[in-house]
Amino acid sequence: MDYEEKARLECSLWEQDILTPSSKFSQLAKKWQTTINNKIPQKVHDTITAGIKHMVKTVLIGSKWMTTESPLDRSISLEEREMILSKKQRNFARIASVEGAGTGAGGLLMGLADFPLLLSIKIKFLYEAARLYGYDIKDPSERLFILYVFQLAFSSDDKRRNTFSILKNWETDHPNPETFDWQTFQQEYRDSMDLAKLLQLVPGIGAVVGAVVNYRLLDQLALTAKNVYRLRYFQLEEKDQNG
Repeated sequence: MDYEEKARLECSLWEQDILTPSSKFSQLAKKWQTTINNKIPQKVHDTITAGIKHMVKTVLIGSKWMTTESPLDRSISLEEREMILSKKQRNFARIASVEGAGTGAGGLLMGLADFPLLLSIKIKFLYEAARLYGYDIKDPSERLFILYVFQLAFSSDDKRRNTFSILKNWETDHPNPETFDWQTFQQEYRDSMDLAKLLQLVPGIGAVVGAVVNYRLLDQLALTAKNVYRLRYFQLEEKDQNG
């Protein structure tokens, strides 16, 4: 089995995992979080949504976050791309871990600072992933794609399946940026991290929790990004073969 065959198999298994319902415990936790969210006044949701929307857009369009390197040429093999991606993943995971440990050790105020810092690290990693698979993140549609990859990595069952469908059919039918659901985006992301991030604020264990959680969250994002971009890679490969 060569590298691409192995990658196709891994991608297929990952897709099955993505479409498999979560455990009963995870489903109960999501219902509990939804119940809490429903009790929060809409004005509060609107304020949080506006804040996260502004934060994400600032990171997405901020020139200082964009890599100055050009997208890799399509002649580069998948194996070469993913060897570089693995190194990038380890580096970004270490950065996220150090950031989590630092903010976790700093108590409540520093813990709150973790959210935008970790978000910027994640987006920067996705920019690097896009470039390695040959996509130009100066293209607004590619930045929208990144948003959906991010959402896929940190979503509950129902939203995850819908988001996966959007990404899988991206080359033929991707959505209008104006229809992006920012409230769902922020709720899903926040809910996926609530418990872990609350533990990060606990004195004495915050630094350890922050380091471990941030490392794993970056790995989770990296696994999602790798397989989503693999899907696009194989789709384009099949398109070229079919003329």
